[in-house]
Amino acid sequence: METETTDKSAEISSTAEKSVGFSQVKAVATAWMLDFSFVCLCRHFKDGELDEFNQILSAFRAIAESVSLRAHHVQKRNICAFLARVLHGKHLDMQYEEDDHVMPLMSAANIWPALRDTVADESLFNNIANLLLIQSVAVCLEKGQRSMASSALKWFEEKHDFPENIRVKLSTVVTQRDTYHPFLLSFSFSRLLETVQSFLDAYLEKNPSDYLLQAATEAAKSSEHREATDHLEPRDETLSETLNRTAEKSRKNRRETAQLRAKKKLLSTKITDVWKPESCKKPVVVLKRTNGIEIFRETTQPESSKKSVNASRISKPRKKWTYKLDKNLKDGVKRHGTGKWSLILQEYDFEGRTGTMLKDRWRVLVRAQKVS
Repeated sequence: METETTDKSAEISSTAEKSVGFSQVKAVATAWMLDFSFVCLCRHFKDGELDEFNQILSAFRAIAESVSLRAHHVQKRNICAFLARVLHGKHLDMQYEEDDHVMPLMSAANIWPALRDTVADESLFNNIANLLLIQSVAVCLEKGQRSMASSALKWFEEKHDFPENIRVKLSTVVTQRDTYHPFLLSFSFSRLLETVQSFLDAYLEKNPSDYLLQAATEAAKSSEHREATDHLEPRDETLSETLNRTAEKSRKNRRETAQLRAKKKLLSTKITDVWKPESCKKPVVVLKRTNGIEIFRETTQPESSKKSVNASRISKPRKKWTYKLDKNLKDGVKRHGTGKWSLILQEYDFEGRTGTMLKDRWRVLVRAQKVS
């Protein structure tokens, strides 16, 4: 019976190849993979999963650069570039453009006008534009960088149009160095993330992009698929859990084999090309306009400064967890929930600690019965 089924499948496949060229089939499959990656990126953005977002973004970029994109996939590529910059908004050392003074949220503000046609609600578009401006200044003040905050405000005045009342209020806030000014608290980073998420929800409702996701879900539900994959994963595991488990294994292997190397982040100055030997220079991803279409290109810059920073990081002794850090962790979990380490890192200062460190510390507190 199995041989007969295989023969029929081979016959159908052979007939299909005669009627449809492989290049056409490949184009359809590639479009599905791009759509699936896009939906995954939107989900990881919503959950504040920075590492998972970077991993899927790496695959999305590789596929996007291998084919000629249609208009709707160009839109999705630009949305992904925008989301990456917003998600890295509090990482002032991240660089996306050739100008060293352009921080992630400022770079996001450069991309946002190209996405105007994807936003049905004009007020939503303006809200996000204003939040990018306000948080570009607020993040600098939060990090104690008043001069950077002033430079960011001046940059927006030269490059973008925004309401005069916002400029006046931000100027006052920068002069007073008031990180907890009511104006900044009203337009917080969390509000920026929530507003961008509402934009994504509306976009996905209009452009579902979930054909491959639905097909994979149906396949996972079928008993035949379960029997074929029992040796790979638990039977009751969902598609999302499988993706997360695979991502966790990948992260573990990368940490074990490259402990002294900086983390690779797609679309940042810390990327190294996996297809080329490492050199003394690192790529910088820049968004530019060619024939009316927004595209990515890479430039390089010396990496000597990065090496010195990494060396200093390695030599530093491990810092102890203080009462204040534990309190920040407890408050963060109370506000965002267990597992939302990336969001907690954005809201509180943990003196350079990573999400994995937060997770490990939380387990210690649970075992010590200091938290429930």
